[in-house]
Amino acid sequence: MAVEIKDGKKILVTPVSREDLRDIHIGDIVYLTGDMTTCRDVAHRRVVEEGRKIPVDVRDAAILHAGPIIRPLGDDKYEMVSVGPTTSMRMEKFEYEFVQTTGVRVILGKGGMKENTQRACKDFGAIHCVFPAGNAVVAAVEVEEIVEAQWKDLGMPETLWHCKVKEFGPLIVSIDAYGRNYFEEKKIEYNKKKDEQIEIISKQVGFIK
Repeated sequence: MAVEIKDGKKILVTPVSREDLRDIHIGDIVYLTGDMTTCRDVAHRRVVEEGRKIPVDVRDAAILHAGPIIRPLGDDKYEMVSVGPTTSMRMEKFEYEFVQTTGVRVILGKGGMKENTQRACKDFGAIHCVFPAGNAVVAAVEVEEIVEAQWKDLGMPETLWHCKVKEFGPLIVSIDAYGRNYFEEKKIEYNKKKDEQIEIISKQVGFIK
């Protein structure tokens, strides 16, 4: 079983299977322990548009949409200084094919995603989670080790930094393996409330010409 409950925290431990995500739903708070690789725009493009094989095995593991700041220690050893998530929506157009090709199970980033990612999560049994913005240094502390760096020719932000993390989070589940989308569902709810309030306010200020 790849889901642990510790001190009230729900922790996903890689490798994560589709079955492990069965009881994870949008709005849940989870944490991640195990393998996580930073992977953003150019790496997605290489896999999806150029058909290149990703050099880090992310199957049943996690990717993080992020461009970290890394301190080289020599002898191919590195230290994570800061790892703030980047806007996930930039990867939206690639994500269906990326999940299909790589078998990644947990996608982490900033902000919501849309239909492509919803479909990928539902079809292949994956989830998308949001790491709270503004906590890049906190996130770096939760990286225990940088195991390897691949596609270093892309420069520090775009390199695939394969990390071992411990209780990485908190992560808010924004799309679950059933294809439900927290951001989109909440948007409908909030817009309804907003429209109701606008109607009330309009009546109260109707005397203003």
